Amino acid sequence: MSVTIKDVAKRAGVSPSTVSRVLSNHPRISRETSRKVKEIMEEMGYHPNIMAKSLVSKTTESICVILPKPAEELFLNLFFMELIRGIVTQANRSGYDVLISSGGNEKEEVEAVSRLLNGRRVDGAILLYSRQDDQVVDFLKSNNYPFVLVGRSEKYPDLLSVDTDNVQAAYDATKHLISLGHKRIGFVSGPPNLIVSQDRMKGYGKALADAGLEMRKEWIVEGEFLQESGYRAMSFFMNLPERPTALVIVDDIVSFGVLRGLHELGYKVPEDVSIISFNNISLTELSTPPLSSVDIGIYNLGYTASQALIQTVRNDDKTVLPHRYIIPHRLMIRESSMYSLPKS
Repeated sequence: MSVTIKDVAKRAGVSPSTVSRVLSNHPRISRETSRKVKEIMEEMGYHPNIMAKSLVSKTTESICVILPKPAEELFLNLFFMELIRGIVTQANRSGYDVLISSGGNEKEEVEAVSRLLNGRRVDGAILLYSRQDDQVVDFLKSNNYPFVLVGRSEKYPDLLSVDTDNVQAAYDATKHLISLGHKRIGFVSGPPNLIVSQDRMKGYGKALADAGLEMRKEWIVEGEFLQESGYRAMSFFMNLPERPTALVIVDDIVSFGVLRGLHELGYKVPEDVSIISFNNISLTELSTPPLSSVDIGIYNLGYTASQALIQTVRNDDKTVLPHRYIIPHRLMIRESSMYSLPKS
């Protein structure tokens, strides 16, 4: 015979309603009572009936993370792994489970999120990207589903979102290279339809303009957030009649491809080409040379996105909550950009 809430309540010396409040992480339940009840649940092997609980509370206590491309490709980039770690940590602390879904294209992503939300399997969604004219955002917005965007939307500036000031971050990174004496600075970008690529391009261009330097089209290469994109970019840059002496690179993983390409072509970093990148994933300190990178607080982006979504889902009294959160960034300067050019 299965253990019931009444059995747990009797053993704990509390009412069944108190056990229910412990299950829903009610703020009025003391930490000591919650700990005691949960210990007894574990001792007795009690498992709540999630479906029944969902029907009563009208909440699933689950959220979904929508991945921007097939998972096998996405997980090659440690940025997303750290982002998801932040999401899951905060969700678990709030008593929420996390489902992960992906699609090969925008249509499949819309179908996936529709199944989860229309089927009442989750209470809301987190999107790990921001694109122009995004079908997933349009679907969620038009159906009034709770969701949070990691990034920002130009079409819907009032969306709940968590982001870095990517324009300023790229400005600061480019200005660092300028301070070393570089005047020929290239940019290795990500997919042009992603807002993060556009914003970092803007910051790069603004820093050049403020320094009176030229933004040349042949010094800008677009690609995917993959090592191979950085590797290919070097074949292009190093064959130019006038090559850049420094590079701003949109993502650390892309930078590893850049380093590999430069090494194979016989160029040294930072003596021949100085490099600064974005995200500051754990491997940047282990590369050869250690990679300068803009720390955008990846874990905090995920943690705050999860927190903001769950606050919105639980906001029964319709308290006015912030709709945009900006996570601070900082430059982490390492050997890849510590070489000043001789003054001419």
